[in-house]
Amino acid sequence: MAWDFQTEPEFQEKLDWIAGFVSDEVEPLDLGLPHHLIYDKRHPVHEEVVRPLQDEVTKRDLWACHLGPELGGKGYGQVKLALMNEILGRSSWAPSVFGCQAPDSGNAEILAHYGTEEQKGRYLEPLLEGRISSSFSMTEPQAGSDPKEFTCRAVRDGDEWVIAGEKWFSSNFRYAEFAIVMAISTPDTSVYEGASMFLVPTDTPGIEIVRHVGLMGEREGEGAHAYVRYNDVRVPADNLLGGEGQAFVIAQTRLGGGRIHHAMRTVGMCQRALDMMGERALSRTTQGEVLAKKQMVQDAIAESWIQLHQFRLQVLHAAWVIDQSDSHRARLEIAAVKVATPQVLHDIVYRAMHLHGALGVSNEMPFAGMWVAAPVMGIADGPTEVHKVTVARQVLKAYEAVDTLFPSAHLPDRVDEARKRFAHLVDLEAGNQ
Repeated sequence: MAWDFQTEPEFQEKLDWIAGFVSDEVEPLDLGLPHHLIYDKRHPVHEEVVRPLQDEVTKRDLWACHLGPELGGKGYGQVKLALMNEILGRSSWAPSVFGCQAPDSGNAEILAHYGTEEQKGRYLEPLLEGRISSSFSMTEPQAGSDPKEFTCRAVRDGDEWVIAGEKWFSSNFRYAEFAIVMAISTPDTSVYEGASMFLVPTDTPGIEIVRHVGLMGEREGEGAHAYVRYNDVRVPADNLLGGEGQAFVIAQTRLGGGRIHHAMRTVGMCQRALDMMGERALSRTTQGEVLAKKQMVQDAIAESWIQLHQFRLQVLHAAWVIDQSDSHRARLEIAAVKVATPQVLHDIVYRAMHLHGALGVSNEMPFAGMWVAAPVMGIADGPTEVHKVTVARQVLKAYEAVDTLFPSAHLPDRVDEARKRFAHLVDLEAGNQ
């Protein structure tokens, strides 16, 4: 029986190096560079500043570790990736420096499995090298979490597909060389069997950017998530990825890994907030003593540590389940992690921000970005409510055979049987009295 919370010494050495490297070399990028430059690979900062850091990561055999060996990755399982990502989660730039920046990481896996050799040479190789960005164009303005409301269509016309419709929150579109677009190719069947995925170069005629949408706190027009209108955009037939009607099979494989990776990095973000909370409590004096001596502050720190420790173990367990089977069989664990992620992040960041007082709500501290990340985590890759439904349905499957597994519906009968079984002991007790 294997039941262990230790990390093998060889991998722990790698984690120690990552922690020091992120702290000394990567976190300063968060303080000195605008956030949007992470995705603008054409900007000189990537060649002058980021590329040397990426080269150092590559020398350490830590580049794009989420990939299999066939794509130049190490083939690490999800538990090792979780331990790495909780460190990378401390910095917005770290995923780019380590070659696992979303949505490029998931798009690379899709191209690796379903792209043609020409597509791999043109897009996959530079994507894996961190030299270009990509977009995932799935969500629609009117659909939200209900794909049955998708209206973007793809119609076959000879040797081409013609895509027409709108997509909302197409990540990093303004910086992307290509987008992976989901569209309905067979409208007279279930959306789960009628949707397909297409590789669409972003310079293809007919693509219209309605506007660039930003997150809370970003100025209008500066966001990286595009509202895109596809006006009869034509792509070659070979740009169909994975076969007609396979979009949701591909998407779930991609999104399952993405959800658990978001949670892994959230652990790191929460740990950073907790670290700052501890530093503040020990350095700030009020009413003649440090904040750390105040019971209300101690309560906030204790609650945050407990909440984070529970969440970290939940994430690691979900990663372990994936390693033992696959992301599809770990649906329950992944969905449960997805539900927990925004709440844990919200609670810990709020306590840290509050403890810093006026400084905490200023733009001199990172709490605003962390704060925005909490509701984003509750919406991205499916809203919390959808994942709660998944959790409930998966849990209830264990109770479907209630008559044989958990016969609580027949409790009166069981009570009678139990009384008969132990009647002689009851009589013996009565006789002793």
